[in-house]
Amino acid sequence: MTDKFLVNCSYGAAEAEKATIAFILAYTSAKEHETAVFATAGATDLLLKKARPDIRVDGYESLSGLIDGFVENGGKIWLCPACAKARGVSTDDLLPGVEIAGAPKTIAFLASGARTLA
Repeated sequence: MTDKFLVNCSYGAAEAEKATIAFILAYTSAKEHETAVFATAGATDLLLKKARPDIRVDGYESLSGLIDGFVENGGKIWLCPACAKARGVSTDDLLPGVEIAGAPKTIAFLASGARTLA
């Protein structure tokens, strides 16, 4: 894997189609490339162990399946620390494969050659 890609996702259940598309890009990219998702704002709620919404937009794969598949393919999910703090979310609340990591890690990934997909 030489190419790296970053997907920024700020969408949650209220904009389920946009969130789904972001994770379709991430899931597909992670099959062959080093890929990370920087999750912010509404996307926070998609990454919680409890009360995980079962979201499926007509015509698309389920969002939870895409997120799980992305992580299984080696994808990394970095949750914005400010977004987690604003919602009272700790590391213990997060799905496996989700890390609270902010702008420094994301910018370092981009500086190392990653390109953005969304």
